[in-house]
Amino acid sequence: MAANADADRFLAIYLNDHLAGATLGVELARRLRSSNQGDAEFGEPLAQLCAEIEEDHRALVRLMERQGVSRDPVKPVLAKVAEKLGRLKLNGRIRGYSPLSRVLELEFLSGMVGGKMQLWNALEQSYGESLDGFDFHDLAARADSQGQRLEDLHLAAAQRTLPSATSTTQGIP
Repeated sequence: MAANADADRFLAIYLNDHLAGATLGVELARRLRSSNQGDAEFGEPLAQLCAEIEEDHRALVRLMERQGVSRDPVKPVLAKVAEKLGRLKLNGRIRGYSPLSRVLELEFLSGMVGGKMQLWNALEQSYGESLDGFDFHDLAARADSQGQRLEDLHLAAAQRTLPSATSTTQGIP
């Protein structure tokens, strides 16, 4: 086990790194929600996921405050910039939102939610199931549920966007 001073420093770095990731996740979830608003299949599930991801971000901020961990002012800003730069990817359309954007963004968000689940599991391992009103087991279970729903949405988006086995797309073996 790390010495106390090292452990506290490592915790601060770890939580700030996850805060940057959570900030990026919130920005991406909001983009997905906004871009799919009104879509019968994706709109409501993405709105619900976005609300949960925003709540998880707030829980992480509260945890950092409770533990006396100062927030790094640079990392969340860099995360927001990274999300904006991610919009510049080629998505098959010069202007506007592409169905391929949905597929890729769902993949990316799914990976981020997996990282969040690992955060909560690591904190549960370190602190026990709960700490000062934070139930890490429940937070990890919610992240797992989010991951499952994102996987279902990702597969639906891929099915809607990519060629099917019965299509006769030229150039694809």
